[in-house]
Amino acid sequence: MTSLELTGRSRAHIVDLAEPRCAVHRDVVEPLLAMRSAAAEAGFDLLPVSGFRDFARQLAIWNGKCRGERELLDRDGRLLVAASMEQEAIVRAILHWSALPGASRHHWGSEIDVIDGAVWPAGKPAPLASEHYASGGVFAGLNAWLDRHAAEYGFYRPYVTDRGGVQPEPWHLSYAPVSAPAMESMTLEVLADALAGVDIDLAAVIGRRLPEIYQRYVVNVDAPPPELAFSSRGSRLS
Repeated sequence: MTSLELTGRSRAHIVDLAEPRCAVHRDVVEPLLAMRSAAAEAGFDLLPVSGFRDFARQLAIWNGKCRGERELLDRDGRLLVAASMEQEAIVRAILHWSALPGASRHHWGSEIDVIDGAVWPAGKPAPLASEHYASGGVFAGLNAWLDRHAAEYGFYRPYVTDRGGVQPEPWHLSYAPVSAPAMESMTLEVLADALAGVDIDLAAVIGRRLPEIYQRYVVNVDAPPPELAFSSRGSRLS
């Protein structure tokens, strides 16, 4: 995967699917459709609500949160007011839930956020909150099914453990044969190059804290389970 693909500045590695409607890495198409078919047989509509996201889109999310145009939440999901916060606190708050442009795993096309469309009205905004995937939650059934079967199709969850960086995201699935090599290639230097000269809010704070941000919020994630380790190391991206 090229540095432009790693950082969302190229979509040469991406395929647009009509059903389910999403954009993913070309190597993710077959396993995603196979997993979706198996989930359907079990009574679930495994529906991606987010897939590939390019650099420009991630930049718009970042700047929107900095400017108070988008919701800014604390680690517990409570609403914050950016205008009343110190700049470094704003950066930390954003990074709990949203990546720096150039650093999002969604740039790779290996990541999907999923809900169970069978129990959620079509067209209604998806409630991506941990309680909806926990026992008794609206997506608890799909969550349990994914616990048992996602690895059979090469997928795992990179944000399960609270490591003091990105908050746990049970809805976030990663296709390990693509994401593991991508992570190895996603160096601090690659990220710094992607951000050079970009009109990004709070650029001075980001510049001072970039090595810390990289360590805490980019590489500080759960590893693929042992059964996916070999396929992840053995895969090559073109």
